[in-house]
Amino acid sequence: MTVSDVALQSGPFALAEAELYRVSVPMHEPFRISSGGVSDKEAILLRIGDGHDSGWGESSAMGGTFYSSETPESCYEELLNRVLPCVLDRQFSSMFVFEQELGRLSQNRFVHAAVETAAWDLIAHKQRIGLRQLFQIPERPVPSGLAIGLYPSIQEMESALCRYQPNQYCRVKLKIQPGFDVQVVEAGKQIVGELPLFVDANAAYDISALPTFIALDDQSLLMFEQPFAKDDLEGLAELQRSLRTPVCLDESIETAADAQRFIAAKACSIVNIKLQRVGGYLPALRIMEVCSGLGIPLWMGTMPELGIGSAQALMLAAHPDFVFPTDVEPSERWFVDDLVTPEIRLSNGCIQSPKGPGTGYAVDQRKVDKYSVAHSPLTA
Repeated sequence: MTVSDVALQSGPFALAEAELYRVSVPMHEPFRISSGGVSDKEAILLRIGDGHDSGWGESSAMGGTFYSSETPESCYEELLNRVLPCVLDRQFSSMFVFEQELGRLSQNRFVHAAVETAAWDLIAHKQRIGLRQLFQIPERPVPSGLAIGLYPSIQEMESALCRYQPNQYCRVKLKIQPGFDVQVVEAGKQIVGELPLFVDANAAYDISALPTFIALDDQSLLMFEQPFAKDDLEGLAELQRSLRTPVCLDESIETAADAQRFIAAKACSIVNIKLQRVGGYLPALRIMEVCSGLGIPLWMGTMPELGIGSAQALMLAAHPDFVFPTDVEPSERWFVDDLVTPEIRLSNGCIQSPKGPGTGYAVDQRKVDKYSVAHSPLTA
């Protein structure tokens, strides 16, 4: 099914009401990457309805600006004061038309992700079907991978890696940064043994670090995820030419045009897709079409999102083009609580989504209310 087929299959829909929540859920421990970290998961949740059915979406920009310029504050403000007032009390003939209107109202992909995925959820609930059925994606358990953030010392990283029981997962990802890389991999391999392993730099290096990646090239890693800055096409192409290990791009790929450009330059061999980063399902499907046509394998990443966003990512992660395990992990891995029921759980290294309309998961309104720090209802 093409992107056009998916968008046209949505049919007409109307938006009559919306509720916007800003939530903060404590994490078990801080999550750190090379550019910063968080100790509480802040997210914007959106419920939209047509008067009969509802759909939920999540905008999961990181607090601060260490991942992107978008923040929970900026997304909430833009949704509340610009985007939602302009789409309520309106009927849209298809998701194509709705997407065009969102593009006119905002360039913020984290804002797009909340509204676009909520609209798809609403459409699926109206049709009483699951999102995978709507997108014609086969049902299957999704293999899950363990992601380990940065720690102040190798010993603390080793302790965390053991604590999170890597053998319950299908692979392991370790975060790295300059001065904390080769030794991280060597220590990690001692713990995970033959379990597939790769590293994520979150754009912390440049071509001057080529000797480091040549040293890592001998470690039989699955991939190097986003080693250089998102726009460093020439550096990434030179790196990939110099290595056997595949380079995977994450932050670099925001659009299908980005995918075409970086793949054509042979700057990557694998692409990671995050619904939040690209702005929802239709942009993700366009990137998937490009990668499929050029023979580039995919996997589904995460911010990590709370249960709403994670469940939506799992819908696409079951697609056959996603050949590596997802970063979506069980709810209890990151958060002291989650907002969906049942919670996202791991079984035999995989996540099996429940049957039902939308994602199959239901939103627990009591927990949404419990963790809300701001709430704004809107009506037409």
